[in-house]
Amino acid sequence: MDFNTFIKIRRDLHQIPELGFKEFKTQAYLLDYLSSLPQDRLEIKTWKTGIFVKIKGSNPKKTIGYRADIDGLPITEATGLEFKSLHEGQMHACGHDFHMSIALGLISYFVAHPIEDHLLFIFQPAEEGPGGAEPLLKTAIMEEWKPDMIIALHIAPEYPVGTIATREGLLFANTSELFIDLEGKGGHAAYPHQTNDMVVAACALVNQLQSVVSRNIDPLDSAVITIGKITGGTVQNIIAETSRLEGTIRTLSVESMAKVKERIEALVKGVEVGYQCRTSIDYGAMYHQVYNNEELARDFIAFAEKKGNIDVIVCKEAMTGEDFGYMLKEIPGFMFWLGVNSEHGLHHAKLNPDENAIKTAVDLLTKYIEYKSN
Repeated sequence: MDFNTFIKIRRDLHQIPELGFKEFKTQAYLLDYLSSLPQDRLEIKTWKTGIFVKIKGSNPKKTIGYRADIDGLPITEATGLEFKSLHEGQMHACGHDFHMSIALGLISYFVAHPIEDHLLFIFQPAEEGPGGAEPLLKTAIMEEWKPDMIIALHIAPEYPVGTIATREGLLFANTSELFIDLEGKGGHAAYPHQTNDMVVAACALVNQLQSVVSRNIDPLDSAVITIGKITGGTVQNIIAETSRLEGTIRTLSVESMAKVKERIEALVKGVEVGYQCRTSIDYGAMYHQVYNNEELARDFIAFAEKKGNIDVIVCKEAMTGEDFGYMLKEIPGFMFWLGVNSEHGLHHAKLNPDENAIKTAVDLLTKYIEYKSN
């Protein structure tokens, strides 16, 4: 295979990042490439901005699935690359351009090299939000073509090219967005006794939230509450009538997620009483943990180690969130990290993965899928 083709595809896709369920140019680009391939064993269906691609096997006993996510992030790119994003304020800062290019490389290979089993490639929208995997699983297409096992990867800037990392069991955490709105009575800064200051209330709540993990979660378990954004007020001499906290929750167990939310709700109720205000909580997008099927993950690790030119790391679980977890909840499978050796990490405006990782992934996965089809 000429991997320059897939590097060019990655660069083309990198220039047109789009947010969840708005990946119209991305879908059109993918469909255009797919239409250029021999169609005799291909069957293609669309759902919203996503795409299902079935490659018919010669003597199928099962269907092997592969998922690639396709959306970008609301980040202004600062890489200075010649092929930087053409969409202001949007960027493929999580490597989904890599994920799509690798998937197209696999499809191109298996169209030219038939195997016995069916293959199903899923180009999934809205992984970054509001969450595309869960509704996709409920579609009639998925019901008809549901695979017997499923694979996905995620780029890992901290690992060098030629390295993969995964583990049996829990790989990524349960995650939930967190939005808390506070509304009181604003007024002139000279008359604070006539108001209910929502900046003060928000600051108090942020401090209280720091006690949830340290005093409510088993220290042998793990959880994170991060408030990444606070907004409130209008100008310096007006006491704020409203404020808003935006953050994220991450836990290694479903039970801990429920406990964290229970405590957050209790603390917010306390602020409501103590600061005489109205409150509301929105958990936004919630992602199920990525739990690798132990047998399949163990088999994949052993296969990659035997292949010889791949460095395999059995890694620890991470607090990363990924809605591929919903697919693994329904279908046996696994996800793994793909080393791309970038100085800057995921969701960074200067993320610049090494494109040689595309060849690493396609080489490994074509051989592994052929092995699983024997």
